[in-house]
Amino acid sequence: MASYYRRKKPDTVFLNANPINSSNAQAYLQGVRKYSIGLAERLDSGYQKPSNDRKRSSVTTVDSQSLGTFTPSVFYRNIAPVNWFLRIIGVLPIVRSGPSRAKFALNTAPFLYSVIFFTLLACYVGYVAKNRIHIVRSLSGPFEEAVIAYLFLVNILPVMVIPILWWEARKIARLFNDWDDFEVLYYQISGHSLPLNLRQKAIYIAIGLPIISVLSVVIIHMTMSDLNLNQVVPYCILDNLTAMLGAWWFIICEAISTTAYLLAERFQKALKHIGPAAMVADYRVLWLRLSKLTRDTGNALCYTFVFMSLYLFFIITLSIYGLMSQLSEGFGIKDIGLTITALWNIGLLFYICDQAHYASVNVRTNFQKKLLMVELNWMNMDAQTEINMFLRATEMNPSNINCGGFFDVDRSLFKGLLTTMVTYLVVLLQFQISIPTDKGDGDGDGNANMTVIDLLMDSMNNDMTVVGHSSTTPGTTAAPTTTTNTTTTPVNRSGGRGRKG
Repeated sequence: MASYYRRKKPDTVFLNANPINSSNAQAYLQGVRKYSIGLAERLDSGYQKPSNDRKRSSVTTVDSQSLGTFTPSVFYRNIAPVNWFLRIIGVLPIVRSGPSRAKFALNTAPFLYSVIFFTLLACYVGYVAKNRIHIVRSLSGPFEEAVIAYLFLVNILPVMVIPILWWEARKIARLFNDWDDFEVLYYQISGHSLPLNLRQKAIYIAIGLPIISVLSVVIIHMTMSDLNLNQVVPYCILDNLTAMLGAWWFIICEAISTTAYLLAERFQKALKHIGPAAMVADYRVLWLRLSKLTRDTGNALCYTFVFMSLYLFFIITLSIYGLMSQLSEGFGIKDIGLTITALWNIGLLFYICDQAHYASVNVRTNFQKKLLMVELNWMNMDAQTEINMFLRATEMNPSNINCGGFFDVDRSLFKGLLTTMVTYLVVLLQFQISIPTDKGDGDGDGNANMTVIDLLMDSMNNDMTVVGHSSTTPGTTAAPTTTTNTTTTPVNRSGGRGRKG
């Protein structure tokens, strides 16, 4: 009795499925990948099916016709405009000599340029920070009047992002290489290159966003402090750094979303021409690789965007508190700068969280919808088994963009940060309202200018007085009906301390 032996696939075909080698390409094509969605589309358009002895060639085979239809490095070409801008300001010193050949090394020219640029920028920022610290120390008013000075001091913190990205450059280079492998695998299965078409959007972002960032920095300095060009330059560089990192994240998540959508549409078309169950297995491999790319995106930029999230949260809280504390005296010209700072950083944080959420939904939820809508009645048992395994794989493999296990980057993160910020603002404003100002009548009671510390000291003195009377009262075992009346002497604070400013 003849027996059928199915060729066993490698164990790493799911999460680490790499493009096939040219040595075993023809054997692999004859064994598993006999059909593709590209062939199915040509059949729909009236194309005659080729004979069995002419199989679709792989990109790894020596065939000039197939190589001419394959476009390598699609992902890297689409993010290149934003990537080049970041390299100009000393970020991402990654060398890439070709597809799947991106690497980070200490003895390369981009890293040397990044070190020199960071050294000069750090010296410049140190000089500006010294002046800002001197201004903060010279302030004698309350905190709400010094918010602007603290805000300019906090705005220099993004200079720490550059060495953090040095630490994560190897993971980013590995992410670029994985995208190149995914593009080859996508071509081998679908029959065409990955059509992202995001380069024009990236060019617009790389040109328009720095101009808007510089204009916002100039307006902020004109409205909130004296316009000093020597101190505006480092703020423009650092603001462009945070803005373009957010744009870089936006483009990467947009590429993941577009790829997931295209893969879902191609898979749905492939189901109309379902032949062997191996086609479903191939698309499951593609989805698992895309899910891995989604997770690796968060892991590769883990510490960078943890720092970015905390920095944006701090800036938003500080600027909104300064804006609300100044509104009691009327809307002034300084409030324009605070408003621009708050709206700019809220928008940046929102797009970082929203685009990551959209990418995760497209990779997992939309694909699950396609699988759940599949009619299994007309399929053979092998195809049904592969569909069920595909659905189970989408349930068991997370596709969220997670920053190294710290948190998931999605809309819940944006909501949680805003909720925490509102809580802090309410507490700070309650403290501000509960502390009287020096605008009261000077001939009134001396307790009118008491601060929060004075109130706490009065409470402690009252408690100590009660304890003292209780300890000196004779008959500690007195009857329960005995009542001891304790009278405390009010503390006289003539000429009480008032807050300056």
